[in-house]
Amino acid sequence: MPITLPTIDDRRYQDLLDEALARVPVHTPEWTNFNKSDPGVTIVELFAFLTESLLYRANQIPDRNRLRFLQLLGVGLQPATAAQGLATIANDKGPLQTVTLAADLELRAGALPFRTTLGLAVLPVEAAVYFKRELADPSQQLQDYYALLYASFGQEMPTDFSLYETVPLDGTSSSAVSLGAPSADPGIDHALDRSLWIALFARRNETPGPDPADPWKAVRAALAGQVLTLAVVPETDAAGIDLLPGAGTTNANSALLGFEMPKTAGQGRSLTDGSSQPVRQYQALAATTTGDLLAAPGVVQVTLPGADAIDTWRDFDPLESGVDDVPPNLDDDKLAGRLLTWLRVRCTGAVAAKFQWLGINTVPIVQRAHVGAEPLADGTGQPDQMRQLAHAPVLPDSVAVTSIENGSLRSWSLIDDLFAAGPEVAVRDPRLPPGCTQVTINPVDVFSVDAESGRIRFGDGLHGRRPADGAKLVAAYDWSQGGAGNVAAGAINASPALPAGFGVANPVPTWGGADAETVADGEKQIRRYLQHRDRLVTAADFEAIAWRTPGLEIGRVEVLAAFHPDLAANQPGDAAGVVTLMVIPAHDPQSPSAPQPDRVFLDTLCDYLDARRLVTTELVLRGPNYRGLWISVGVDVVAGYAIADVVAAVKQRLQDFLAPVRAPSGPADSTALLTAPQQAAADHGWPLATPVSARVLLAEVARVPGVASVADVLLAEGDGDAVDSVAMKGLDLPMIIGLKVVTGDPLGLDAVRGTGTPAPTAGGTRILPVPAIPDAC
Repeated sequence: MPITLPTIDDRRYQDLLDEALARVPVHTPEWTNFNKSDPGVTIVELFAFLTESLLYRANQIPDRNRLRFLQLLGVGLQPATAAQGLATIANDKGPLQTVTLAADLELRAGALPFRTTLGLAVLPVEAAVYFKRELADPSQQLQDYYALLYASFGQEMPTDFSLYETVPLDGTSSSAVSLGAPSADPGIDHALDRSLWIALFARRNETPGPDPADPWKAVRAALAGQVLTLAVVPETDAAGIDLLPGAGTTNANSALLGFEMPKTAGQGRSLTDGSSQPVRQYQALAATTTGDLLAAPGVVQVTLPGADAIDTWRDFDPLESGVDDVPPNLDDDKLAGRLLTWLRVRCTGAVAAKFQWLGINTVPIVQRAHVGAEPLADGTGQPDQMRQLAHAPVLPDSVAVTSIENGSLRSWSLIDDLFAAGPEVAVRDPRLPPGCTQVTINPVDVFSVDAESGRIRFGDGLHGRRPADGAKLVAAYDWSQGGAGNVAAGAINASPALPAGFGVANPVPTWGGADAETVADGEKQIRRYLQHRDRLVTAADFEAIAWRTPGLEIGRVEVLAAFHPDLAANQPGDAAGVVTLMVIPAHDPQSPSAPQPDRVFLDTLCDYLDARRLVTTELVLRGPNYRGLWISVGVDVVAGYAIADVVAAVKQRLQDFLAPVRAPSGPADSTALLTAPQQAAADHGWPLATPVSARVLLAEVARVPGVASVADVLLAEGDGDAVDSVAMKGLDLPMIIGLKVVTGDPLGLDAVRGTGTPAPTAGGTRILPVPAIPDAC
């Protein structure tokens, strides 16, 4: 346990005396004389002197005893967490057959190793994901063209239709797509038919078969009955999580995704009804998912039907292709010529489903390296033997130890606490009557491991077996490089074990890797651990334990006791039994100035806190509610200062002053309990429940070097008029959406707002999606 031994208690005589006298008015209000001559004060001074002597002696306990004491408490450093992600393995130039790859396949991003966690059946096909996006402001010429087209077939043009364009979901054309109602977020597109369409193509280098009616018959035969592994990366928002008393999360999404394939009569022909009219039907496919695909990245295994059923409709009328709920049009004729079938993905329930990326032949991966057989020093027969692994930090559940003693192989198992192990020599229980057979319940061949340092420890004989003298010890384990495993998309591009003609890539960045806790941070946690015992009781416990959540880079934690954000018009103290944690990540690439925790962030924090909360406590996890502010400032600059530098300094000063997160440094020290709450909270960011006042901003601007005077500061929220202050309540925090600093009088707020594009709103009911005709073919 590589922790520098701390001072157990650093209080001195005067500290103890002041603390004791401060408690007197609370417990004995009738005691009012605190002079030196008072006998009660003399007794308090005596006990303060004796206590200081005891603390001094406790701090002089030998290091071996103190280290043993900390080991018994289990106070150690948080180990590193391994990054995880998704890797796509493509059979680009290999044989036309499905190749099954076992789990634990090694992949590499340069010298950084990753390993797959599931087996994968690599299908010899290519895929692309599309969705139908409404065409904004279609030209009158395009609408007239469709009117003439319908008239040429003797039909009236529908009045309730919407033109769409086929857009690939590849991470470049659109950041995310929603299958529910239209989103007000301009970075999220809306699928017009609330579906995603996965096109399965024959490979580019695939040679068509001799049958012109079905040139891809051999490819369909290779796919028949196989399992298509589809990865799903949802767009996670800042939805909160509630942990009810005695229960788990309340927002576990039980809605599943539906997977369908066109149902044909063979050779691309449609099924017909009694009047010989084509009927467009879909066949549901059996699917097995891992976790909640609407809340966190995962994979779904879809079982494909027989070769004859892997097809799509090709007998469309000119007015029917791509219309309504049939697959979208493909403008590229060469690509359409390699089309095998479509896989339709849609939500079976009314849920807010948003997706960033989907892809086939994709498997979950974890950043870890495997050591198969590392020789350790031979056993000595002594109690409490310790061995150091060559690599650290290790993944605890992966450690396995074997020994060879007198020619026999012995396997050792991992245990959390060696004191739970049984003795290596069975001792008869004196409480048993004569003739009873002694039964050893506790395990004996066990070891414990410190994941952060990679140190293995064996028992002392009474609690756990001792490796015998001369026993050969061998360890197998996995180890991770923590935060280094968070690599960018496309960084994983090699594997020493893939067959020829196969390629690998990670379509999205990996996530979740975090370095081990530093010694300095670990030392700070020792006293807190002795206070909270890893249990969420006081507000300080909630803050201290939340900061230590493995795998998260937390920027700010606010604890609101007896407060529920979903209850109207309530303040902290109004909701008994409820604790709300407002958490903000240290970094948010999508919104650096207004970071929000996503679903993966909240789920990780939820899992860590759920096991540590009291059964009667309702815990609510939320991100902040940002209130957009417009600010206009007019200043006069001191002669000799560059105006551009002063203007930039004023902007930076206001942005830092109103920032939701300042330099993350962990939970507040115990000294923060003696300061004002607003002062302690301001060290982490703008305090909660603190209004933003134009006069306070004016005073902050006046402190910038080079500012001679401040003409005025105009402050407004949304499209309203200038106000003196903007109230903040609950989880509200300010967010600057427009800031203008000029010399002289400030600009009007309308000039600061400019001609911004209004947020999109949901339109009327769309009944008939119709593909738009491309300008050039």
